[in-house]
Amino acid sequence: MTYIIIAVVIVVFYLLTKNYQTGEYQHINVDVKQTLKGDLREHEAGLLVALMAKVAKADGRVSELEAELLSLTLSDISRVFENSERIREELKTIYQDEMKGFDNTIILSQKYLKLTQKEYAKRLKVMEYLLNIAFIDNEFSEAEFMITEDIANALEIKRSDFERLIASFKQFYANKASNAQMGIKNAYEVLGADPSEDMESIKKKYRALVKEYHPDILMGQGKDQSIIDAATTKLQEINEAYEMIKKEKN
Repeated sequence: MTYIIIAVVIVVFYLLTKNYQTGEYQHINVDVKQTLKGDLREHEAGLLVALMAKVAKADGRVSELEAELLSLTLSDISRVFENSERIREELKTIYQDEMKGFDNTIILSQKYLKLTQKEYAKRLKVMEYLLNIAFIDNEFSEAEFMITEDIANALEIKRSDFERLIASFKQFYANKASNAQMGIKNAYEVLGADPSEDMESIKKKYRALVKEYHPDILMGQGKDQSIIDAATTKLQEINEAYEMIKKEKN
């Protein structure tokens, strides 16, 4: 399934940056360790995180999956910079600041458009990633539609492509809903946990599995695409199991 990346994974980040050749400091480049020049808020990394914040804010809440996705994304982006810990904290600050309102959403999108003017495919991947955030809690509210639509227009995403992406995500969740739900017993087996364990213990096992099957890590190890695809599918199963156990425990 093309859009099984709805699991907590950051493959799209590498699709956006892999082998990106540029001499301009404003762009993310995973091939070398970058030295930040200028304002991080004007850098592609800062703009991408800012747009993530706008979409995450749209429905008025940030789910645990969104928070996990944010954490992994900030780590992945900051890793391409020298002094990555400081950059990660600055990106986190940008995210928190941009969660405060929507007034500058179009301006941020236009800045990103300017940096990627000749790279429509890259902007389309950004749009896919932002929609991934919007859909990750299994819902796509009217507010989320409106903010992603505004961003898509400002990024000059074709209407047909925007609607195709939304339709694909909706179809994914429709198929998911129509399939038989994973049994709670199987959910514990997937996480290697026991029903008698408390949520803190189960959460540790969940996070360990997320790291084990994280496609970015496997990609960095030079694993074949087939292995990375299988890991992505496994992560979806792990996340579904964890969500089911959380509901059952509560």
